[in-house]
Amino acid sequence: MHLPVVDFQSPTAPQEFCKSLHETGFGVLRNHPLNQSLVEGIYAEWLFFFKTEAKNRYPQDPVRLDGYFSPAVSETAKGNTKRDLKEFFHIYPDGRYPVEVSDAARRYYSQGSALAATLLGWVEDNSPDEVKARYAMPLPRMIDGCDQTLLRVLHYPPLVGDEEAGAVRAAAHTDINLLTILPAATEPGLQVLGKDEAWHDVPCDFGLLIVNIGDMLQEASGHYYPSTVHRVLNPNGEGTQKSRISLPLFLHPRREVVLSERYTVQSYFNERMQELRGKN
Repeated sequence: MHLPVVDFQSPTAPQEFCKSLHETGFGVLRNHPLNQSLVEGIYAEWLFFFKTEAKNRYPQDPVRLDGYFSPAVSETAKGNTKRDLKEFFHIYPDGRYPVEVSDAARRYYSQGSALAATLLGWVEDNSPDEVKARYAMPLPRMIDGCDQTLLRVLHYPPLVGDEEAGAVRAAAHTDINLLTILPAATEPGLQVLGKDEAWHDVPCDFGLLIVNIGDMLQEASGHYYPSTVHRVLNPNGEGTQKSRISLPLFLHPRREVVLSERYTVQSYFNERMQELRGKN
């Protein structure tokens, strides 16, 4: 499985990027417009935040789904029984936000959302006519005025040796949303499951931007764009002593948007949340 690195500034970038999305569910961009120094600053200040007790002032809200999610309430991937080895903070436009950090993550939210809308336009323009006809509306319009796009600041703590047997930083899963955009994390570990049923490393050079298809876009496109299974491996050797910070932005459409004959966004979201609640 080959994941090409596409130059965002190239005149053929939209076609190359969407070809990669269609064939693998993933696309990798360099020379993209997201501010690298902004990302680096977020990584540094949130790593410090996760090492303090201040994070516990913002316990996760089970209704609004914002705030701090400790390792004790971390996710269990669909089809798995062990919680992931991670903690994270959910940021929404109107959600809680720690006073202990700067507004950098909020500024990144705005920048990332704007870029994601551009990438959705690329996906729309490069969809075959029969696929484009399936969309209830142009893809960028699906996110207009939506406040459900989620920025997750993720911290994978160093491994201490007493982790539950079989537990990993992020078990194999797919994302539920339209697109996920992810600056390369501070440490490697992200892998994607290829059509050959083998796991392949995702390029992780600092400064790259990884984009993957979510289940909602797979549904809307009639599976033309696949929502590919991915995971984050536990590190080995000296890597076990290092934290890993990651900054995925999960692009969500408005809840009333029709995805397919089977689902609206709301009904699809409710079904997936029920699966997770029934398991945890």
